[in-house]
Amino acid sequence: MNSEINLQTPPQSKKRSFQSVQIKIYGRFMLEDRSEYSCQVLEMSSENIALRAERNGKPGEKVIAYIDHIGRIEGVVERIFQNGFAMKILASKRKRAKLASQLTWLVNRHELGLTEERRHERTVPHNPASVLHLTDGRQYPCRIIDLSLSGAAIEIQVKPALGVQVSLGTMRGEIVRHFEEGVAIEFSDIQRPEALDAEFNS
Repeated sequence: MNSEINLQTPPQSKKRSFQSVQIKIYGRFMLEDRSEYSCQVLEMSSENIALRAERNGKPGEKVIAYIDHIGRIEGVVERIFQNGFAMKILASKRKRAKLASQLTWLVNRHELGLTEERRHERTVPHNPASVLHLTDGRQYPCRIIDLSLSGAAIEIQVKPALGVQVSLGTMRGEIVRHFEEGVAIEFSDIQRPEALDAEFNS
């Protein structure tokens, strides 16, 4: 078996046990030395992901990525190609099923006439005041900065750790990013517009 790194073979040429889809979404990733870089997804399945990036990880290196509309993904670099790398996704069976559903929606969104920008348009709710609930019972008042069908950015004084499960109102999700004013939440499921309206705009 040839173990040499192929710098020319495009990501889709590698055989995989699960079907990959070509999508154009963006994100950031962190290498083991905790350095962060922007990236673009070239191809993805619930098992593997190929990224175009300004810096490559090393084969075997663990990577944590935050991908728009997908959320947090952990994996290990499997191979490097020109201007990017591919990694094997490390996830539970439940997480893989969620990834498959998210990828199905992302592929079908154009057929539905819903572009990425329209589908996840961020808005400011009529009632921005809300409460963030943690699974241990703690709760903190917060202000919703903006809101979309896939998540929310909130202004809050505390910053729960990345990956912590939370509820914003009745919407369940997890903390996926910290920023100066607060945190970003990715909802567990893509929400229906009427559900968001009932929760935050009534």
